[in-house]
Amino acid sequence: MEQDVLLKNNLLAERNRGYFEARKIMALNFLSSPGSGKTSLLEKTIPMLLAHVPVAVIEGDQQTTNDAERIHALGVPVIQINTGSGCHLDALMVNRAVKEMELKDNSLLCIENVGNLVCPAMFDLGEAKKIVIISTTEGDDKPLKYPAMFHEADICVLNKTDLLPYVDFSVPRCRENAMRVNHHLEWFEVSVKTGEGLDSLAARIKNLAEHR
Repeated sequence: MEQDVLLKNNLLAERNRGYFEARKIMALNFLSSPGSGKTSLLEKTIPMLLAHVPVAVIEGDQQTTNDAERIHALGVPVIQINTGSGCHLDALMVNRAVKEMELKDNSLLCIENVGNLVCPAMFDLGEAKKIVIISTTEGDDKPLKYPAMFHEADICVLNKTDLLPYVDFSVPRCRENAMRVNHHLEWFEVSVKTGEGLDSLAARIKNLAEHR
């Protein structure tokens, strides 16, 4: 049954991907455990990107529209998907959301997945890249505990570096663990609170959007 579910999802994900590629939309799937700072990261980076590329956002969460309201305040198109008891977005949810949105050609679509490091790793949404966010409050063994997510990701963002003096967390060890799982992983260190490292991350996202 699981194989059947994943097969149907992957077929629809390919349709999504074809749609995005035809319209030159760079779709990025943002993944993390709850509280790592996905929404805050988008709040800070989207204004840095709007001067260069139109941005739209799909927000995934089990309940509430809190995150969508925060993104809406930035003045960009956003749609909320509430999954209820579901622990991830799937390709059908994204397909339906896209049909309700007026996405522009040559734009950037940020998909903020449900906070979970297990289920979302299995479901292709049709995105071009997966970006996994972890934080210094979670433990530097996160990549080893959730290897499927880090294996599937293209970019890893370590957030909350401003808390390093107050937590027992080794950045080199975390990065080494991540690279052991996926040696192709791009690595960024940021603090959403102080803004440190956000310029480099935004520049990378801008580069992805320009070369879609």
